[in-house]
Amino acid sequence: MTNEDNMMAWLTLDQMSGLSGELLIKLLQDTGGHLPLLLQWDAKQLHRCGLHEEQIRQLKNPNQRWIADSLDWLSKDAQHFLLPLSDKRYPNQLRQLSRPPLLLFGKGQADILDCPQLAIVGSRSPSSSGQQSAFELAGQLSLAGLIVTSGLALGIDGWAHKGALKVNGKTIAVLGSGLANVYPRRHLALANQISECGGCLLSEFAPGQSALPEHFPRRNRIISGLSLGTLVVEAALRSGSLITARYALEQGRDVFAVPGNIYNPLTEGCHYLIKQGAKLVTAVEDILEEYQNLALEVQNQGHLSSEKSSGNGLAKDPLLVSVEFEVTSIDVIAQRSGMPVTQVLAQLLEYELRGLVAAVPGGYVKLRGK
Repeated sequence: MTNEDNMMAWLTLDQMSGLSGELLIKLLQDTGGHLPLLLQWDAKQLHRCGLHEEQIRQLKNPNQRWIADSLDWLSKDAQHFLLPLSDKRYPNQLRQLSRPPLLLFGKGQADILDCPQLAIVGSRSPSSSGQQSAFELAGQLSLAGLIVTSGLALGIDGWAHKGALKVNGKTIAVLGSGLANVYPRRHLALANQISECGGCLLSEFAPGQSALPEHFPRRNRIISGLSLGTLVVEAALRSGSLITARYALEQGRDVFAVPGNIYNPLTEGCHYLIKQGAKLVTAVEDILEEYQNLALEVQNQGHLSSEKSSGNGLAKDPLLVSVEFEVTSIDVIAQRSGMPVTQVLAQLLEYELRGLVAAVPGGYVKLRGK
């Protein structure tokens, strides 16, 4: 039996309703691990395996167009892969779930799926402070040897992926759509960069599948399931990020949260999680100390050290000290620093280009970690 026969069998099985883990194990045992045999057996034999009438009908009459399109996508690019649950490359973290995805469609490096991962999720409309927190923490986690995993969404997800890529780290994006139909389209270039730079795009949905609302909770359980823990950076009380955190708890994984302004509705979800026992995170060390037993492949520590040294040198800069992490007006900055407004504006422009501050409506904010 060829590899294509095996893939066809798994793609057929993936269309079957009510396939429990116990039933799948029985099917694998009864076929000696050769699932294509199922497609050759008659109804009586399939009954003996534990399948009911509707399941047998689905097995005998699968959507052949769906199977053909999936196999066609698989053959189009050497970076494309399809991992059934039985594949040795299927990530062990995900295999531990009570109902793991039967199939994983991927693009990029499948071998990083078993590497230690930390998920970063949060608001699709974050503040500049939230963006910077996700960006910098992702970069620091990458430098410490962790893979950053997120959902490719606008906002915190995107900043987390970019933060990992900035320091030449690897990142995994789990999609709520098929990989031939990347959603959101605004992140198509980012998705390509992830797969081209040693990372991976992943989905349990067929390549041409569109993004649907009911897909995202399923995507979220994969994000948390792949990861040792989930870090929430800015999230409302009713948000997909809190769903991901709940999945993480149910899966026995760690939950971390970045605190913020008590008047910002985007931090209510983080504060709720902290009250429920999530670990409060103000620096990457708060996360890394939970994983001291892991033999992480530390990367580029010189890069991180030089950034810290540079930050220490700026710590006493009177202008930078005058800018807060919340919005600070030009007049207040000028008053605090004792510098004329024209000089303040010129210096702030230089600091903005260096990534130390960001211009926002009403003034400037200092970027976290600077």
